[in-house]
Amino acid sequence: MTSVFTTLRESFSPLRYPNFRIYLGGQAISFIGTWLQNAAQAWVVWELTRSEAALGTVTAFATLPILVIGPWAGVWADRWDRRKLLIATQSAAMCLAFILALLVQTGLVQVWHVYGLALLLGVVTALDLPAQQAFLGDLTGMAEVRKAINLNAMIVNVSRTLGPAFSGILIARIGTAPAFWLNGLSFLAVILSLIAVRAQQVQKKSDGANPLRQLFAAMQFVRTQPRMQDLFIFAAMTTFFVFSVILTMLPAVATVVLNGDAETAGYLQASSGAGALLGVLLVVPLAQAQKRSGLVLTAAAIWTGVWMLLFAFSTWLPLSLLCLFCASIGVPTIITMALGLVQLMSPSDMRGRLLSLFTMLSFGFQPVAAYLVGQSAEHLGVQTAIRINAVLLIVSALAMLLFRTELRNWEVTTSQTKVTQSEML
Repeated sequence: MTSVFTTLRESFSPLRYPNFRIYLGGQAISFIGTWLQNAAQAWVVWELTRSEAALGTVTAFATLPILVIGPWAGVWADRWDRRKLLIATQSAAMCLAFILALLVQTGLVQVWHVYGLALLLGVVTALDLPAQQAFLGDLTGMAEVRKAINLNAMIVNVSRTLGPAFSGILIARIGTAPAFWLNGLSFLAVILSLIAVRAQQVQKKSDGANPLRQLFAAMQFVRTQPRMQDLFIFAAMTTFFVFSVILTMLPAVATVVLNGDAETAGYLQASSGAGALLGVLLVVPLAQAQKRSGLVLTAAAIWTGVWMLLFAFSTWLPLSLLCLFCASIGVPTIITMALGLVQLMSPSDMRGRLLSLFTMLSFGFQPVAAYLVGQSAEHLGVQTAIRINAVLLIVSALAMLLFRTELRNWEVTTSQTKVTQSEML
């Protein structure tokens, strides 16, 4: 029991760095605004169309740029000042939030406006994600990067709990426009924190090398790392079969299955965020302390799939909240562990590119997943669509265990990370 408490206490050690504390504080405020907007945006599309396919389409537009330009964003994250890049992306996202707020406030909003703004925000996100993840290592050093990623994920999931719940109440009581205004204002916190902090970036200087060749070098590195490939696959499975439901279908579940409203959808999102928060706080630190990371990832995927399957059969709100809560416990175990291990296994001057490949190969297929689950829900029903995803997740996890035999005995050792850590000394 003492070792458990020690593991959990040490998971907060990156907070001893003042720059990391400042940045994380800004992120906390901004993430709440982001989840406010995500919930409100889905509800706007649902109100305008009452179409599950439209819900899938807006998510597809929001994530398509990650697939298309994500790899190049990693090259830029390695070569440019990541702090300045993040200030630019956060400023752009703030402007897009204010534009959507104005359209909704004036009653001029149409579904194509939401699609277009979602696409533009997706471009900003594609540029932002690899730089943001690599920036965590710049603030804390590679010895603490996995814990820094855990704390960042904790903030994300606190906001996933508070943001949608607040958004649901806000929409039901006042309307959707305030959610977009508040999100725009929340970006000021992270922009100010980025201006205030200083980071130690191992920056790859522009040497005239072809960016395509640099990207190809990162791909070649991944080809030599079978366990890194496994991490990419697990993250892709989670995105394809779980995020496509949680980020897309909950407004439809709230109204069609549970006979609720925007407040019900907010509660579903909040339940998912609360489960993920518990996963980050308790499960992820303990999972990272286990020797056989491959078995932990497989178990987390099967756990998530089983609870998603139960969620797909529920028509009672309390049971749906419980199932979504339990399913979401396993999601950060997969994503956070994978992100941390990819960072540790990456050479420091290639981290941005490898993180962008991770983003592309995992989250980049989300537009396809969102479109497919939207079409499936439109033609087969939303519960059937979720059941299909849940079964496919369970089968995929079992296939990984059966066919990737070395994954069963894979243990994260010092030798796998010594190159990366020595480069930071």
